[in-house]
Amino acid sequence: MDNMKLKVCGMKLENNISEISKLNPDFMGFIFWPKSKRFFNEKSIRIFDKINKVGVFVNQDYDFIIDKINNFELDFVQLHGEEDYQFCKKIKTQCKLIKVFNIGADFDFEILNSFESVCDYFLFDTKGDSYGGNGIKFDWKLLKKYPSKKPFFLSGGIDLKDFTEILEIKELKIPLVGIDINSKFEYEPGLKNIKKVEELLKKMKK
Repeated sequence: MDNMKLKVCGMKLENNISEISKLNPDFMGFIFWPKSKRFFNEKSIRIFDKINKVGVFVNQDYDFIIDKINNFELDFVQLHGEEDYQFCKKIKTQCKLIKVFNIGADFDFEILNSFESVCDYFLFDTKGDSYGGNGIKFDWKLLKKYPSKKPFFLSGGIDLKDFTEILEIKELKIPLVGIDINSKFEYEPGLKNIKKVEELLKKMKK
């Protein structure tokens, strides 16, 4: 599973960010949405250069997002709200883009078609009461219907015990590029369990 990428999202606290950075995940996510329990409100991000810095936004203004891209030298923008194709297209001219779609039993994968040309990755999260960090998994069997070749991240309540099931999804020959972890690897919102993340990385490298 060496080619599977890891994104650790909801980073918030300086010392914790530094410790996770030492584990060298592929991506680290910083939430710039003030209503989030994991709202990132520091003045800078200090992580190793080879780790992709992802800014997470929810239905926020274009100028606000551009300001964060520039101030924090973001490698990716992750749009987690109801942003439409035109908005994504505009952001994509300034930064690499991950677009989130919240999956429920009635999700229509056809809506992805118009976004393919303006996204680097899709991310599939669980449809819940809030934008991410719900700690709930959707029915991963729904991914059998995935019609696209666009690489995507799997998110939503992922825990260490789900690893075997993730391997099974990988066998479906769909372009699962990585997993996005958050609440199941925390002591509290924004404070990641270093040992647990390290254990996951060891499993991923086997």
